[in-house]
Amino acid sequence: MQATGEIQAAGSPRRSQKHQMLKDKQVKDLIVDKRRLVEVPYTATLADTINTLMANKVVAVPVAAPPGHWIGAGGSMILEADKQTGAVRKHYIGMVTMLDILAYIAGNGCGDDDDAHLTKKMMVPISSIIGHCLESLSLWTLSPNTSIVDCMEVFSKGIHRAMVPVNGRSENVVGVELTESASCYRMLTQMDLLRFLNDQQELKAIMSHKVSDKQLQAITDTVFGVTNKAKVIDVIKCMRTASLNAVPIVESSNEITEDHTQLVNGKKRKIVGTFSATDLRGCPVSKMQPLLNLEVLDFLKMLSNTGMRSSWREQVTCHPESSLGEVVEKVVSDNVHRVWVVDEQGLLEGLVSLTDMIRVIRLWYLTEFLQ
Repeated sequence: MQATGEIQAAGSPRRSQKHQMLKDKQVKDLIVDKRRLVEVPYTATLADTINTLMANKVVAVPVAAPPGHWIGAGGSMILEADKQTGAVRKHYIGMVTMLDILAYIAGNGCGDDDDAHLTKKMMVPISSIIGHCLESLSLWTLSPNTSIVDCMEVFSKGIHRAMVPVNGRSENVVGVELTESASCYRMLTQMDLLRFLNDQQELKAIMSHKVSDKQLQAITDTVFGVTNKAKVIDVIKCMRTASLNAVPIVESSNEITEDHTQLVNGKKRKIVGTFSATDLRGCPVSKMQPLLNLEVLDFLKMLSNTGMRSSWREQVTCHPESSLGEVVEKVVSDNVHRVWVVDEQGLLEGLVSLTDMIRVIRLWYLTEFLQ
């Protein structure tokens, strides 16, 4: 991406002291109202973990184990210690996301109407699920004193969440291979950061640019999806293979000849839904097995009709002419992690993810105010 004078000139405010406010903000300003970390012990079963995700409405949890018996994800040593004595109480050995859980469920023949097989899978310790997808192979941490600009750099690289120590000490400010010790932690996510950025007045200029602006490069124009005739079990397998947290559901071009078990090129296809790794979070473990063989749209409608999903969501979309500010407002207000870009006929053109938004805002800010 090139940050050129052409972008800077369009509606750019004159430099002044007030525009240094964002630079002076730190991660600790973002976690003031964050609740204590939601976690699971390494002995928790897969079923226990799904229930924890459901109860707390989160999509990922760190896994805690006794100190001294595990190597942390990415070689990390992220520890919780007693605030008074400094004695280590636990070691966070990895992160488990809904995509890890779905990947595990979809593997090894699950989905063939074998209830006993699924029940057995649900009883495995969650420590054995770590690393089924790439994201959980690393644990990230951010110092509370990390600047918002540096935090933006981390999240602009596709890191979705990071643990922030409270009253802690570390040998690195940010990274995956580190030693970190704190009395407690908070979880900071891309969404937390974007909500904060959405309220910053000094970003109004960049928010006015169209997402289709060639200089911004905000739109990812390669979009893989699944057809509306795909079964849930096949969608999960596709997501695992491609490390996708969500896929658009597009109208099948030919119900007979099209392969509904594979990802398809979503470009210029009519979008009729979205399947996300979080959708199965609302599905009770006892009812999961038969639902895996439903067509994906039928599954989502069933979740909505039975109250396991809050409602049947309209697709969160934008047009190429939409402003970046409009797109950011959509993800913040609708609590989604991507916005599908469609043309006037509702055909897919691409997507703008949280990573894309943070990357674009950061590069513009660096060019405009910090050089």
